[in-house]
Amino acid sequence: MIRQVIVVEGKSDIARVRMAVDADLIATGGFSIRKETLDRIRSAYEKRGIIILTDPDGPGERIRRRLSLLFPNALHAFVPKKEASLPHDVGIEDASPESIRKALSTLRLFYQEDSEVFTMKDLYDAGLAGKENSAQQRADVGALLGIGYGNGKQFVKRLNHYGITREEWDKAIGLSREVP
Repeated sequence: MIRQVIVVEGKSDIARVRMAVDADLIATGGFSIRKETLDRIRSAYEKRGIIILTDPDGPGERIRRRLSLLFPNALHAFVPKKEASLPHDVGIEDASPESIRKALSTLRLFYQEDSEVFTMKDLYDAGLAGKENSAQQRADVGALLGIGYGNGKQFVKRLNHYGITREEWDKAIGLSREVP
């Protein structure tokens, strides 16, 4: 059983995560999180710690940012968008149990201070910005690093906020180039 409580968006997400791991879960019910739900999350955060696992889409990222501000020492797990997508839906409820387990095996802590280790130049040098397939390359590297997807500017921010090291970066860049 996972020690921390996993925070997801909805009841369908809870059902899918339970197929993957043995854990306690709390659903936010969307961005307008009720006070009672926030109190439950706060209690879990203080007693056991929480893992934020939101959908890899705009609303999911807004919920993640809000929870990050309220719970700065929460752990973060990311399921890549391509592993949580159906033709007309994107969400944790669409991810395979294997993808969820993989995301939970690469937890990240969000640092409030930017480390400024990475810049846009790093993305350009690695082909993650300014090229035709840069968006897909960022998605692939983000999945390998466990930080999710973002446009160039967001991706640099994630690299710095989640404390990615140069060694992790170099390894992920190398692995992404091996994938056809």
